[in-house]
Amino acid sequence: MKLLSKLTLYITISKILVVLLFIWLLPRLVNDVASQHTNYYLTEQKKKVLANIEKNGIDYYFDGDSSYGSYTMLKEEYISLEPAGPLSPADTIQTSLRIVEDDTLTYRLLEHVFEYGHKRYLLEIGKTITAINQYNRPLQRVALYVLIGLIAFTLIIDLVFTRLLLRPLGLIIRTKLINRKFPFEEDIPPVSTTTTDFKYLDDSLIGLMNNVKEAFDKEREFTSNASHELMTPISILQNKIENLMLDHEMDESAQEKIMGMMNTLNRLKKIVRSLLMISRIENDQYSRADKVSPQVLIEEVIKELEDRIEARGIKLTLSVSRHIVLQNVNRDLLFQLFYNLINNAIRYNKEGGAIGISDHLNQDKSYIINITDTGIGMKENDLESIFDRFKKTSRMEGEGYGLGLSIVKSIVQYHSIRIAVKSEYGKGSEFSITFLPGVANAF
Repeated sequence: MKLLSKLTLYITISKILVVLLFIWLLPRLVNDVASQHTNYYLTEQKKKVLANIEKNGIDYYFDGDSSYGSYTMLKEEYISLEPAGPLSPADTIQTSLRIVEDDTLTYRLLEHVFEYGHKRYLLEIGKTITAINQYNRPLQRVALYVLIGLIAFTLIIDLVFTRLLLRPLGLIIRTKLINRKFPFEEDIPPVSTTTTDFKYLDDSLIGLMNNVKEAFDKEREFTSNASHELMTPISILQNKIENLMLDHEMDESAQEKIMGMMNTLNRLKKIVRSLLMISRIENDQYSRADKVSPQVLIEEVIKELEDRIEARGIKLTLSVSRHIVLQNVNRDLLFQLFYNLINNAIRYNKEGGAIGISDHLNQDKSYIINITDTGIGMKENDLESIFDRFKKTSRMEGEGYGLGLSIVKSIVQYHSIRIAVKSEYGKGSEFSITFLPGVANAF
């Protein structure tokens, strides 16, 4: 998952959790606020009653009676004043039941004991819980709507800011990693950003790619120069050895040694030619303007290897569509590509084994050719390095170092082809060559 997606998911989930937590806490918070407000209201009413008694006297309420009681029309509030007994409660604010005209109601009560004229009196002021809670639900609804609105607003702001903040990182990934093709021929300017971390990452990638390109250019130049320089002394040695072989006075033992020298020289010459071919591919010395039928091309490869196939008794099955044409490719390089892969399938196959060559066109217009064999296969630890130059794998068994698959790798990279390998040791291998959409057309 991309960093932007993770941050978006995190921000969204965190906002949702905040809303859920607020919904869970909102009734408690509103009830607590309502309770605190009611306590304050009852306390203020108590102060007003005591102020009236202080100003007008206790008879202002009693008016000749021994107690005083009053309540509103809907019994939502009431006030009671009576002499306090010896066990009168201390000043409290609590929720309690009261009977008013045969109705049992739940009130929030303030009870206050005070002295007036050397007598103790109990003052009760109450408000029904129903009256207290009548505004709770509308208040909760309004608070919830306001919270959701604020959350939605901050979510949009966070997502926009996050996208803007991470935009330089996306540009770095696209320009420096995804859309870059080795060996980095074009120069990509630095990404403009004020974020120090992104700027450091961008500069580091540019420096790393420049170092890689410089090292690759030196290796490519050395390979090309060394291969060209080696061909001259190899040709001279070959001519001298051929002249020696024409000497009829040389005994049989010397002839055998010279033949061994010639075989070694031929192997060296083959390696140098392979290195030259790799160097020319990497230096972009081949054109990609040909149209090729893969069926015709593979049939030509098979015809050239026919003697080897028959000598080992291998059964080869070709099932490639005749209606596919590859465009913007180099025919000679593709011939070499399939020649090396099929030649390896023959070389490392079992006597009387089988080779299968098939193709299919995917829905996305990518085109795949599979080459399978029933050979000796490869060990798992060999698969990662089979395309490396001068890398000897377990199946070579003393055959020396080859460059066939290194040439395959260069041709594949030159044509932007994908190649994948599956192999099971002792059972065989499968090479899959995938041409990107637009290269293969059906007619």
